[in-house]
Parts: sequence; structure tokens; C-alpha cells
Amino acid sequence: MSTEIDRRTFVSGAAAVAGAAALSPLLTACGGSDTTGSKGGTSSKKGLKAALPAHVAGTAVKPDIPSVKGAVGTVTAPGYLNYPTNQVKTVSGVPGKGGTYTAIVPSFGAVPDPGNSFSRAMNKALGVNLKMKPTDGINYGSIVPTMTAAKKLPDWIQLPTWYRTINVGGLVGTQLADLTPYLSGDKIKQYPNLAAIPTGGWANAAWEDKIYGIPCFASGFALPGTTFFRRDILEAKGITADDVKSADDLYNLGKELTDAKGKVWAFDDIWTYASPFWGVPFKFAVTDGKLVHKYETDELLEALDWHHKLAKSGFMHPDALAGNNGSGKTRFYAGHTLIAGDGLGAWNLGDDQTGTAASKGYRRGAFNIFAADGKSTPSTFLNPNTTIVSYLNARLSKAQILELLEVANYLAAPFGSAEYTMVNYGVEGTHYTMVDGVPTANEAGKKYVANSGYSALASPSSIASNLGADQVTKDYCAWTAAAAQHVYKPVFLNMNITVPKRFAVADAGQAVEDAIKDCYHGIKKVSDVQAAISSWKSSGGTQMIQWHSDNVLAKFGSGQ
Repeated sequence: MSTEIDRRTFVSGAAAVAGAAALSPLLTACGGSDTTGSKGGTSSKKGLKAALPAHVAGTAVKPDIPSVKGAVGTVTAPGYLNYPTNQVKTVSGVPGKGGTYTAIVPSFGAVPDPGNSFSRAMNKALGVNLKMKPTDGINYGSIVPTMTAAKKLPDWIQLPTWYRTINVGGLVGTQLADLTPYLSGDKIKQYPNLAAIPTGGWANAAWEDKIYGIPCFASGFALPGTTFFRRDILEAKGITADDVKSADDLYNLGKELTDAKGKVWAFDDIWTYASPFWGVPFKFAVTDGKLVHKYETDELLEALDWHHKLAKSGFMHPDALAGNNGSGKTRFYAGHTLIAGDGLGAWNLGDDQTGTAASKGYRRGAFNIFAADGKSTPSTFLNPNTTIVSYLNARLSKAQILELLEVANYLAAPFGSAEYTMVNYGVEGTHYTMVDGVPTANEAGKKYVANSGYSALASPSSIASNLGADQVTKDYCAWTAAAAQHVYKPVFLNMNITVPKRFAVADAGQAVEDAIKDCYHGIKKVSDVQAAISSWKSSGGTQMIQWHSDNVLAKFGSGQ
């Protein structure tokens, strides 16, 4: 198991609740004030720079595959092919001083019994009585607002950004503690493991020029996903990723690979992860100084025209056209589809094991970042460095906050360290044993450690490790090293923006999104999407864009 796999587990559970939104770069938090004031708003460039913690890369555990620096300050995840045999300690002594606290995190699995052997061991290691209360992740978005309304938040709570019903912007400074006095600038060096978290992660935890949260599972290089292919099958046909340099190249594979009689189709759904190749922005673009929504771009229509043509070509699996995405991975594993869009989290050990069980020789690959026209500079937009942030209660005293920050520093220890091993595997002999150099959970570990929730309070930067499947890690690291050279910051990246309630419907744009989906499934035409966009603009879309232009772009910049 690795930090990246932990994140996949956490987010995959959330994806079942929030759908595609859980894997998309969420830039706004709806449900806040209906005023245009600054409360719950984003940060100024100058103010954020002053508040952000200094970044000091960790060096305690050397990776087998070093990180690679990419465009716009990105740094890819390092790769580990083996679990360190000697787990170094990164925290001296016991971080806590005996305080008692409660913590709530969303849970998507069986909740461990309270007071179990792992929680007792963790409390001893942390030096606090931390009462973990994993809570139903499916209904978390309604559970937390009930707590905030009653002002009964726990001492420490996880508030992922995909729960749009949770108005974090309205809680900062009132129910959530300001951590700026303890973490800004060089102050964070008191907590070396927290200092190693990518700067962008801390920006995700900032509101109004102050640091309020602790980033979890932060990445120095985060993408929403990409377009994958069955590398084992295509390479057997002499086809490699380098052969696809344009949308025409990709489309031409459809005819070459599709054999409907043999129950093989070239494509599954790819729209979400392929549309950036046409230059479709995540949400906004700035053109000649003007804020433009993606619905207003020619690139969106061009991408839709191509995908509509694909839907009508006979090269897409019928179940994909019907919107049956739940069985998409099954189709891919069985070789019924050979090209599919997915999040980068799909590229992991579990995927390799499941794929190999279904198709001997299975190997996932990903196309290079390319420009649809085959001529423009290839590029794709970044995701926020994290969408998972935990917060401390504003009622805590200074001494209590300092104690919990020491605990957070322990929880954020790097992959393969003694502390990481404890947090993720427990006590050797009690919760896990070493099998071929890999910490392997026993029954107690599966029952008590897997869904304990500690890493959802604080965790180290994402890494790539698929112990026992070295080729997966090598492939992943090689692809991200190349892809990182072709990324850009989308407008308002890592900026927390509370959109007034009156714009919630327009901000979601659900009617347009539904029309777009029907278009790339071949049900509706591009002209139908244009009609939906026209209606959207006249029913609040134009005003919503103007609000962002006046209250975010004009005051705080684009974030690029």
C-alpha cells in the first residue's frame, strides 16, 4: 500500500457518492452567503504568499524513481519499487502531551470497533487520546451541516471539497481555527513532515489570506485523468502511444481496432478526459482580459463535434453509449474495449491484479498529451493539489492546537518511515506481517487499520508504489514525467471561492452538462447543446460569469 493508493481508496469511495464531481477539479464551494462581500472568499495573491507555509522537501526516505520537475512548478510523484527494510524515524519522542480529542472523517467501509487494538496502539504512539469517529461517507454532506448549525463540530474534522452542501467558507474564523500563526512561512519548519507537503496543497486550505486547514494526500502533480489504452493488445498489433498525435489518429484507431462481431470495440467513454486535447478549459478561461466560461468557447463545440461523430461511428461499445459506466472497467479488463478515459488513480496494483486475472498479459498504458489538431502545442489543465483538507475546531486553546499539529506532523510522515508504517499498517505481528518485503495485513489489520481514518486527518505527499508490480510503477512514473511538461494552471486553480446561493444552479450548469452528455453519446446534436447553453446564459449563466469576473478575477486575479 502507498500514499497514492490510500488516496485512491478514499476518493474511489467518494466517487460512488458524488459521481464524476469527486474526480474533477472543484474550484468552488456552494451554499454560502448570498452577498458579494469577502466573507468566505478566496485569498489575494499578496496575502496568500505571506500566509503560505515554507516548503521543505523531505529527504528521509530515498525513492527508487526520483521526482521530475514539470511545467508551472509541478513535481511528479516519486516511485518506490520496494518497501524500506529499515523504517527511519522522522519524529523524536511522543508528539502528544496526553490531551483528549475527537475526530470525524467520512468513511466508505466498515467502521472499526472503538477501543480496538490499533486505536490503542495509535494513541500510545501519538501520546493523546484521539477518539476516531469514522462517519457514513454517503450521507456526510448532510450530517456535517447539522453539526455546524448546532455548532457541535468535533475537535478535528475532515471536510473534502466535493461535498458542496458543506459551506467551509462560512465556517472559517468562526468554527474552524486559524492556523496561520502556527504554520505560515518558516514557522512550519517546527513540523518537518508538514513542511514537505506541496505548497499548492496549503493553498487549497487557505481562505481570505489565512491558513485554516491541513492538506491530505496532496500531490505536486495532479491531473483529473487521461485517455488509457490496453497496451498489451495494441502493442501486439504494432501500435504505440507515439502513433497517436492528433484526434484524427485516435479516430482512425477506431476502425482498425473495432470488431463488433468479435465483441471488441475500440472505445469506451473518453469525453471527460480527452476533451482537454481540444483546449476545452476546466471551467473558465481568460481571453484578452475577459473571463469566459467553457460553454462560450469554440473549443467545446469542436470537441463535441468530434465526439458526436465517434458516437455515430460504431467504434464505441454499446453499453458506453447507453451511459453504463459502472461496468466500464470490466469491459476494459475483458478486452471488449481497448481505449477508455479514467482518473490517474486507476493506474495501480489493484488494477493490474484485476486486469491480469481477466486477461493474461494485461498492461495499462496511456496516450501522450497531444493537441487535437496535431499542430498546436499539446497541453492539459491541472487539478487542485488536493481536494481533501482537515480542520481544527476554533474553540481549541493554543496549547491544544500546538499538540494536534505535532500529531499531524506524525501522521504526515513519509512513505516507508516508522511513523508511516504505524499509521498505515499498525503493529507488526499484531496487525501485519512482512511477506516478501511487503507489509501485509492480517485479519486484525484488515478489520481495524484499513478504515481507521487517521490518514484523512493528515498524510504525506502522494507517491507512486505498487509493491509486487514494479512495471506499473515504472509505467506510471515514466508517463507522468513526460506529461508534466505539457500542463498549465486553469483559471482559479487552488482558489477557494464561495459562490452565492443565487448562482448555485447556474454554476452547476446541470442542464447543459446533460445535453453535452447526450451529445457525446450520439443522442443529441451539437446544435442542441448550443440551445441549452443559450438558455443557461439567459437564466443566470451570464450573471454568474459576471459575478466571478467582478468579485474574483478583478480582485484576486486568475490564479494562473
